[in-house]
Amino acid sequence: MLAELPFPPMRRPGDFLRILSAGAFFAQGFLWAQTPAATDATLQAIIEQNQQLQAEVKAQQKTIEALNAQMEEIRKASERQDRALQSLQARSDAAAPDRPVPVEQDHDHEVRVGGEMALGFFSTGSAGQFPKSEFRVDDSKVTLEAAVWKNVYFYTDLNLLTRETGTDNFQFGELYVELEGLADRWGHPDLLSLRFGSINIPFGEEYLLRGPMEDPLISHSLSDIWGPDEGVELYGKAGAFQYVLAVQNGGLSQLHDYNADKSLTLKLGWDPLAWVHLSASAMRTGELNTVSPVTSVGDNLSALWFANAFFRALGPAINTTHFSVNLYEADAVAHWSSGHVSAALGQARFDDNDPLVNDSRRLTYGYLETVQSLTDQLFGAVRYSEIQAPGGYPLAGWGSPGTYFYRPSLTEELKRMSLGFGYRFGPPLVLKLEYSWESGHMINGTPRNHEDFFGGQIGLKF
Repeated sequence: MLAELPFPPMRRPGDFLRILSAGAFFAQGFLWAQTPAATDATLQAIIEQNQQLQAEVKAQQKTIEALNAQMEEIRKASERQDRALQSLQARSDAAAPDRPVPVEQDHDHEVRVGGEMALGFFSTGSAGQFPKSEFRVDDSKVTLEAAVWKNVYFYTDLNLLTRETGTDNFQFGELYVELEGLADRWGHPDLLSLRFGSINIPFGEEYLLRGPMEDPLISHSLSDIWGPDEGVELYGKAGAFQYVLAVQNGGLSQLHDYNADKSLTLKLGWDPLAWVHLSASAMRTGELNTVSPVTSVGDNLSALWFANAFFRALGPAINTTHFSVNLYEADAVAHWSSGHVSAALGQARFDDNDPLVNDSRRLTYGYLETVQSLTDQLFGAVRYSEIQAPGGYPLAGWGSPGTYFYRPSLTEELKRMSLGFGYRFGPPLVLKLEYSWESGHMINGTPRNHEDFFGGQIGLKF
């Protein structure tokens, strides 16, 4: 059956190839005839792109080679440094096999060194302390605090220069050991702590803010109660209440106590609101011996500073063997975001044992202070203070101590108005200017004039 199907006649292979070649030739000619310009542009673009890619590849290859060379140099330098450090460490270990742990790595024995200083220009009237308008280094000290063991700490400050002392010798201020959190085991870590050594007398509030960085003015209030003394202090707080109780020698000498009667100070504080602080202080200096004309020893002056000087006996040493002072003071402070107002009112009850004259005195004193920020750095401060001493008492103030304290010159009234501005460059640096008007009168009616103060001060803390 297959043999009966009619097949078309087969062509020879050579004929087929000739036909196919001819068709391809005519088709190519037709295409070239249609788009010769487009084909030339496309080929040229491909050639240029290829050349550009080749140039970029060569540039990248050079960059990679340069980076590889730099990395190799860094690796070699690092290897050299490692070898040098290992050699240095080996020599150090061989030289000091038992060296102590560095302080900065031993947090249980951390030592902190700091301080503050002030540079100033002070000028007063002819009857004041600085009648020649002098440049001076003002209150400056170096502090050291060290952790001894657990909650036991050591603190001291070395006074390089203190304005009120009138000497350029180094002096110790505070120097004490502190035991914190003595009631911690009963769940009250802030209730009881203890200090013993040379400690600032914890009377009033102003002594906490006397430094050049804390005080908004250059001067202090007229009363300006402060001073370090040797003894022991207990302090703590419970909620909004605080307390400080101190038993101290009472006399000025840091080497001996010439009377067994001790100074006793108690201060109670209360914060009824977050922005209000109230406190009440009471103190007795105890009996302080005058310098005996026979033995030439004695306290003679109190450890407590008052009116830019001290408390001292009024009677002559030949008749007067001791004196004492009892003090009471109430303080109030109110803060707001850009300032504060603070006030204090107190009384000092003085007496000595002069058998010929009644030297008892009732001195009243106080101050009112306002501080207000004017910009983020600029602030202004005003403080008024006064002392009333019926019967008269040695009060130095800005006046010359040789005239108004050491001589038998008794002042009955002294007043001071201070106005100042300050500029805080930052927490550790402040610039202040101040003018203070000071006046008063003696018990004989003689006025105290020519004691006004003008000053500038730069304070810094580190």
